[in-house]
Amino acid sequence: MAIAMFGVLLVLLFLNVPVAISIGVAAIVGVSFGGLPINPVVVAQRMFTSADSFPFMAIPFFMLAGGLMEHGGISRRLVNLASSLVGGFRGGLGLITILASAFFGAISGSNPATVAAIGGIMVPEMIRKGYPPAYAAAIAAAGGTLGVIIPPSIPMITFGVVAGVSIGDLFLAGFGPGILIALSLSIVTVFQSSRMQIPLEPKRTFRNFLSALRESILAIIMPIIILGGIYGGVFTPTEAGAVAVIYSFIVSVFVYRELSFDLLKAVIIRAGISTSIVFFVIATSQSLSWLITVSRVSQAIADSMLSVTSQPFLLITLINVILLIFGVFLETQAIILLLAPLFLPIVTGIGMDPLMLGVIMVVNTSVGMITPPMAVNLFVAVSLVKDHDVTIEKITRNILLFLIVEIVDIFVISNLPLLSMGILKLVK
Repeated sequence: MAIAMFGVLLVLLFLNVPVAISIGVAAIVGVSFGGLPINPVVVAQRMFTSADSFPFMAIPFFMLAGGLMEHGGISRRLVNLASSLVGGFRGGLGLITILASAFFGAISGSNPATVAAIGGIMVPEMIRKGYPPAYAAAIAAAGGTLGVIIPPSIPMITFGVVAGVSIGDLFLAGFGPGILIALSLSIVTVFQSSRMQIPLEPKRTFRNFLSALRESILAIIMPIIILGGIYGGVFTPTEAGAVAVIYSFIVSVFVYRELSFDLLKAVIIRAGISTSIVFFVIATSQSLSWLITVSRVSQAIADSMLSVTSQPFLLITLINVILLIFGVFLETQAIILLLAPLFLPIVTGIGMDPLMLGVIMVVNTSVGMITPPMAVNLFVAVSLVKDHDVTIEKITRNILLFLIVEIVDIFVISNLPLLSMGILKLVK
């Protein structure tokens, strides 16, 4: 049955069939020809029941909050703050893009939203200052990977639901890896910019910093409210998403006064479309994941891997390699929903905290957003330079060094649990 399911899934993906439909068809094939006493109608039933989850409601809330922040002046103020901190370095605009992406990721929870919001402001400015368009787009796409690593994070919410672990703890565990990757991307940006002889930006004064900080303070305190509220027991992650929407709406409409009601309508519609796509993937993936579990395929795979080796380092390396390969072909939510049930018995078998598996999966799937063909960040980035005759291939060549460094970071994060769990140990 497993061979039939995954065989059909791979064939459909290679035929460029949408991910959600490919997964749904694979689930129906597994039920129909797997020899299990299950009616194929169960697949549809599982799709509806799996999507009927209170924690999953956080996803549309954070998507809408990201849209409100993108168009309500919050992202621009975060860019100004980043500029006041790192603008005077070689490749300063690139560094601003990375740092602003980290700031925006801390309040949006979405990779594409981060690329669109920060890249939409910074890419034209970088091109105007002499950055090659493909390189500017590559910086924005690489910085966008921070969107789901630095909490809040939509994929972390998904993993928390699937694995039954604390979403608040997952959020806290994402800070260390997020900071490491942000520093790594910054180093690559400085190196590449120096090699390309990108002009120096004028240095910013302390007065510039204070002014930018004063303007962006309402945006900065947002993740403090969200994470503090979750971990302080004031509200759940889903309620935190609703708080993020209300907060960003009030700030964008009534404080900054940059979000008109006509634009608000467009933001809501776009968030609704994005949410429907994500939930379609979640529904079909959950049905296939359920089928894999009830047919004991996940346990069989876990037993097979553990029989080959019980060395934690080798098993974690194998998990990382599998995740990186899947990231080339599948969307983030689908990877987590399909593979988390397979990997959980393995990591618990070697004594690893399931929270660490969540961090490893989220970081890997985030890197998958810049590895073609399933490279959503690259597609968003190429739309930012559509007037400069830049193709996906050109951006991919410029992003290669960023990709290599992020893969190195994955193996550091995977084998240095303190980097992720340190904040949790301090808090608890």
